[in-house]
Amino acid sequence: MPAIEPFVRWAGGKTWLVPHIPTIVGNLHIEHYHEPFLGGGAIYFSMDHTKKSYLSDANSQLINTYIQVRDNPEGLIESFKQIPNTEDDYYRIRTEITGENTVENAAKFLFLNQTSYNGLYRVNRNGRYNVPYGFRTNWAYDLDRIRIASSKLQNTRIDTGDFEVNKYRIKENDLVFLDPPYTVSHNNNGFIAYNQKLFSLDDQQRLKRFIEYIKKRGAFYILTNAAHKTICEIFLTQGDRIVKLRRNSLIGGRNALRTAIPEYIFTNIPEVNHE
Repeated sequence: MPAIEPFVRWAGGKTWLVPHIPTIVGNLHIEHYHEPFLGGGAIYFSMDHTKKSYLSDANSQLINTYIQVRDNPEGLIESFKQIPNTEDDYYRIRTEITGENTVENAAKFLFLNQTSYNGLYRVNRNGRYNVPYGFRTNWAYDLDRIRIASSKLQNTRIDTGDFEVNKYRIKENDLVFLDPPYTVSHNNNGFIAYNQKLFSLDDQQRLKRFIEYIKKRGAFYILTNAAHKTICEIFLTQGDRIVKLRRNSLIGGRNALRTAIPEYIFTNIPEVNHE
């Protein structure tokens, strides 16, 4: 199936990386595909998967939405169409959404995702979604994106859980794409307190051990991470390669400046010699 766009907005998503993936992957033969930090799934949706894929994320509401898109796209569409796009309805839905795996909660999650400020996903200390309304009153969601994504997702296993939830399903020649929450800042000013709680340096070390397991299984990985010396010290190992890329970042609303942010790509996929 050809590349398609993600059906959700996702801050920190990897749509910017999609044009670079063919160069990184080269002519690698891939058996199964794994993406344990799924988010918006930009890389998954950009690739042509002929065999089973394993997708997961720690965000249970996000994963419920993926499951409903895969299994019940028309029910999700009908439920989504019933939600008015007003500020009052946004804040009402924000208080009503629960973690139960239902098509109604998936519709609410998708509505909040599409109409929130800057497409952010953020929760308070009590685990409640607290992003303000984005005033996208002239916006209309293309419902066919749900149907197209549903077709793409048919041959997938989708789970809620830690990034190791499908660890023992990784086989030789599989590809694992890893896009963890970034623990450190890009400007060498130290640690970001919010992300340190979300994904700590201890988690980064655990991710390193997970990558070592991937390699022992004879599989391949692609890791995206912050361009920071601490990250380089953790993940750059002998035999693997590092690619430094720049992405455009727009933070702070419509009047903010767009800046080029460096990011590291680590992988054990051999570099293709084009000579």
